[in-house]
Amino acid sequence: MKFALVNPAWDFRGSIYFGCQEPHYPLELLFAFDQIKAAGHEAFLIDAHSDGLDLTNVKQTLTDINPDFLVIPTAPSYLFWRCPPPELRVPQQWFRELNCGAVKVAIGPHGSATPRATLRKLDCDVVLRGEPDEILPKLATEDWSSLQGCCWQSGSEEHINPSSAVTDMRNLKALRFENYSVENHWHRHHVFSGGDGRGAELEFARGCPWACSFCNKTLFRNKYRERDVDEVVQEVDRLIARGVSYIYFIDEIFGVGRNVHRLLQQLAERTITIGLQTRIDLWNEESLDLLGRAHCISMECGIESITEEGRDGLNKGCRITTERLSELLIHARSRIPWVQANLILTEHDQRQDIRAWQEHLKARGVWVSDPVPMYPFPGTPDYLKMFGPPDDYAWERAHQYYLGTFRDKGYSDIQEAQPASLEELECTS
Repeated sequence: MKFALVNPAWDFRGSIYFGCQEPHYPLELLFAFDQIKAAGHEAFLIDAHSDGLDLTNVKQTLTDINPDFLVIPTAPSYLFWRCPPPELRVPQQWFRELNCGAVKVAIGPHGSATPRATLRKLDCDVVLRGEPDEILPKLATEDWSSLQGCCWQSGSEEHINPSSAVTDMRNLKALRFENYSVENHWHRHHVFSGGDGRGAELEFARGCPWACSFCNKTLFRNKYRERDVDEVVQEVDRLIARGVSYIYFIDEIFGVGRNVHRLLQQLAERTITIGLQTRIDLWNEESLDLLGRAHCISMECGIESITEEGRDGLNKGCRITTERLSELLIHARSRIPWVQANLILTEHDQRQDIRAWQEHLKARGVWVSDPVPMYPFPGTPDYLKMFGPPDDYAWERAHQYYLGTFRDKGYSDIQEAQPASLEELECTS
């Protein structure tokens, strides 16, 4: 069987999407590629976003391949499955235009939360809930009703599986990148402190042991799991050999597991710089020193609220004071060129207190975001509290709430001033 794995050329015009718009490694497709090959099938990876391909280019390639399965994600890279563009405009268009007779399979956060609505909007055959790495090759040989997270339609009948697939991270061996144009990828994600060279993204661990109310990871990438350190180091070495000088780890929460220090010790011995996202309360002065020795140049920390009441309201589970958080951020900045603290708009924090805290840290080199409004992604604890379990209208409901609530208060400073409604976006061809 032949699988065509297509990362579309993403377009975010009119979207509330606040993730990075540059191309990133489609790790979900790279891991699936290896699993498909290991199962004895043929896999073809097409990254239209990174390689600058349009629908005409990809359609011709698919004509040549004649695949049995066409797989398209609904969000750009695992890195942004937790904050995806709510609209399905791009995968709608790509499934429609690439209708080559193959079984059309959608993966991503939308189908994980609202599989029935995703099947209908995309007019696809299969939606996989959760993590698709190990499930995709089984579509070719196993009864779909036996597959974790597999939802499909046959005629007018829809088969919705209530489960979500969870990948065994021990089975994700080192990516070889022989199927990927590493040399075309120059973006250095979340680097603002100068420097140059080729960038890449990797994954050491997946999931998070906390349950912050705003975090969109409950229905996929939820349980914390680590990959084998040696497999990750092999990937690092292969990328270094291809000219990569900077690697961003897409982990939800880098620094949790017991093996992260061994990984950092290995990275310290290599000619590579790294970036990551984490919680500063996972670190102390000694471990931050190790992070500096591992050539970390970009560290993004979710602080969310400057008050203990605010952090408790977000279910952060933070056990240290704001003063101690500040001390650790300042120490991190003494070792790492770019340290960023992110804040969320909450009712517990006063504007004047936020401004004073920002000025205190910025004077010591730590960049602090303005508090951003959070989108209630379907399936998050915040969404469940406000609206209950997500139904087929969940994305529209969340979108209307966000636009109505923050239109006057202001959106994120990296979003368009007047984002469009979901209905407008998904009707755009």
